[in-house]
Amino acid sequence: MEYRRLGRSGLRVSTITLGTMTFGGTGAFAAVGKTDVATARRQVEMALDAGVNLLDTADMYSDGLSEEITGEVLEGLGARRDDVLVATKARMVVGPGPNDGGASRHHLVRSVERSLRRLRTDHVDLYQIHEWDGQTPLEETLEALDTLVRSGKVRYVGASNYCGWQLMKALATSDARGYQRYVSQQIHYTLQARDAESELVPLSLEEELGILVWSPLAGGLLSGKYRRDASAPEGSRHLGNWSEPPVHDEDALYDVVEELVRTGEAHGVSAAQVALAWLLGRPGVTSLVVGARTDEQLRDNLAAADLVLSGDERRRLDDVSAVPLRYPHWHQAATAADRLSAADLSLLGPFVDRA
Repeated sequence: MEYRRLGRSGLRVSTITLGTMTFGGTGAFAAVGKTDVATARRQVEMALDAGVNLLDTADMYSDGLSEEITGEVLEGLGARRDDVLVATKARMVVGPGPNDGGASRHHLVRSVERSLRRLRTDHVDLYQIHEWDGQTPLEETLEALDTLVRSGKVRYVGASNYCGWQLMKALATSDARGYQRYVSQQIHYTLQARDAESELVPLSLEEELGILVWSPLAGGLLSGKYRRDASAPEGSRHLGNWSEPPVHDEDALYDVVEELVRTGEAHGVSAAQVALAWLLGRPGVTSLVVGARTDEQLRDNLAAADLVLSGDERRRLDDVSAVPLRYPHWHQAATAADRLSAADLSLLGPFVDRA
């Protein structure tokens, strides 16, 4: 297992993070998984044995049950507990009250206290704002996070699901006021959805943020079980019902999956491992948050940390999943090639080389 620095911080995290969205399985999260305490304990131990040192959860997963199960499992680890980093999130609506959601000082302070009790710990290693809140002043959110860090209840702070201007505004506000800075962002980024490459990845490289990728197999779309002109396994969702991520072009998706399967067959591994290995080789990516319904799925995903793809294999995957440059990127590729930074080239490099 490789360990990468989390953004500008001195913290090093494993390239695979164990996600716990499947822990609990109540309400809407039952469709994701129904992992009980015994299974969660086994999967956490599998992950730790493979070198994983970061667990990721959120207060909203199964109405807090995911955090509770995670806390119970961590408490039973004994001496190994001190080597495990825990990340959680807050911002989503978790109750019926008018202040049961958002990134206000009130909600964040109350949320972290509840998360600490459920996780059976006195601090969270990475506390992430789960989603943008356009109605709470950024100064209020960032000052609250700064206070939590200085109090010792939180070690580092991060963002999730922001767009480029929102993230940059948050970083600029922190810099201007001397608040704790986001060290990472957790985003959706896959061969099926490369939107993040336009703004979020270059911004992360330029501002030294770590990138944690949620749902790196696109909710299972890139696992290899969904194929053109073939029935999906029993119990699977129909592509038309996929909202995270939405499928806008089924043919393009199947083209990607076919290339993943071909590459996997050449290595004797699953399409899922290839999809994960591709992501781990992309600029700026720090760690992939993987979750699994079964031990077999988890074991397969963990093995992706050791898979090395050739340059030709990466180029084929890049080409089959490529999307056209949007403005102003196509204009910059054509006219600004003499003054592009490493962050610019993370997106524009292949287009400049072809010019």
